[in-house]
Amino acid sequence: MASNTSNDNFQHRPRQRNGPPPPRRQGRNPPPPSSSTRTSQNQPQQHTPQEKKKPVFVKVDQLKPGTSGHTLTVKVVDQNSVPQKPGAASSHIRPARISECLVGDETACILFTARNDQVDLMRPGTTVNLRNAKIDMFKGSMRLAVDKWGRIEVTEPVDITVKEDNNLSLVEYELVNVVEE
Repeated sequence: MASNTSNDNFQHRPRQRNGPPPPRRQGRNPPPPSSSTRTSQNQPQQHTPQEKKKPVFVKVDQLKPGTSGHTLTVKVVDQNSVPQKPGAASSHIRPARISECLVGDETACILFTARNDQVDLMRPGTTVNLRNAKIDMFKGSMRLAVDKWGRIEVTEPVDITVKEDNNLSLVEYELVNVVEE
């Protein structure tokens, strides 16, 4: 004998709601409603796009240790590939290609550390724009680098005579702790 229980005739039906849907959350910490927002809810809000700032190009001789966010136009003078140590990278990770390039302008020159795809862009004789470049310290001397937040753009050749006798990477810096009394 087949029993006719409530499970046999059960159907999945969406639950009916009475009234408007609940308000949607705006992320983890929504901003508190301000008085100006409450009064202007009837008016459509205009979203004005933020204007981008023009990049301020600096010269190589203005670079200082520990600084970042530099935009500069330099010419590549020389490129030397840095050999990888055999046991440095693990076997499942693609080995990083690193190259040290001497770059500069008419004021000074500095060593630039190119990594992976950057190595192909930094050929001797090319002129490049470095955006959001930073100064890394390596064994007490400055190195210019562009990380994932920066950009390297190859530009049309510019007639720059690089001042190679003012190499900022040859200046050795020492970290000094200043004690205030």
